[in-house]
Amino acid sequence: MSIVKYISDLLYRYECVIVPGFGGFITHKISAEVNHFTHTFNPPSKQLSFNSHLKNNDGLLANYIATAQNTSYYNAVKTIENNVALWLEDLKNGEIELENIGSFSLNKEGKLVFEPTNTVNYLTSSFGLSTYVSPAVKRLTNKETKIDVPVYTITKENKHKTPAFIKYAATAAILLALGTVGWNQYQNSQYNRLVAKAKESQNKVEKSIQEATFIIDNPLPTITLNVAKKTLNYHIIAGAFREPKNATKKLNELLNKGYNARILGVNKWNLTQVAFESFNSRTEAVNRLNEIKKLESKDAWLLVKKY
Repeated sequence: MSIVKYISDLLYRYECVIVPGFGGFITHKISAEVNHFTHTFNPPSKQLSFNSHLKNNDGLLANYIATAQNTSYYNAVKTIENNVALWLEDLKNGEIELENIGSFSLNKEGKLVFEPTNTVNYLTSSFGLSTYVSPAVKRLTNKETKIDVPVYTITKENKHKTPAFIKYAATAAILLALGTVGWNQYQNSQYNRLVAKAKESQNKVEKSIQEATFIIDNPLPTITLNVAKKTLNYHIIAGAFREPKNATKKLNELLNKGYNARILGVNKWNLTQVAFESFNSRTEAVNRLNEIKKLESKDAWLLVKKY
């Protein structure tokens, strides 16, 4: 069973998802950006990176797989270990691709090199928003227009008269100035119209995505499943540890003894809690607690944690 889908699911909800024995995927939120060279608008997103030093099991991925597959925590851990072993073996022969996450390869020093995918946006608030390409706005420039005005000599006979061609030249100069101002206003109007049209097109695309309806000619018959949600609220605690590696050590010890043990996470005192077993029935939990106190540990106690 591949665990890639479960890693991808968790990246939408958490900033760090650790794959025990392999490394951790980390997300960083980045704001919307505009590429002035390609004329593209990119929505806000989560940037994905990888840290090969984060290998300790924090229980997040294993607990999620156990819940989704309705299996034990021990089986989930084994599934993760099997997947990691296959990845490391495939890396010896070349590159591996994790769907919707990215690709891995080894450099000359044998270190992992991660190349994230750019097809999935893990920021849920940007769901449905895609990269938008806007057509470039072309601005027209006015060429200078020169008007040759002939020289006119004023004499006694014509000093009180304004020649007709001077009147025409002055009128043409005024009209040219007014035309230049009008042309600039027209350019600005055209630019604003193109920007508004581009925004309108983007809004239509987003609305189409939100209101999309899919029609199937031969739909399958409706099936009603009555599934009772199993919530494990009662936990028999084996210990709480300051160091996560000690919690993992205790977990493996209990699993080897046959307990359906699990890591519950970190409590308010920043201690990682490990449970012998968890139940959805208080009666079952109390009966099992009495058995464990007699056979395994007198310090075991019952934690009631409702989700």
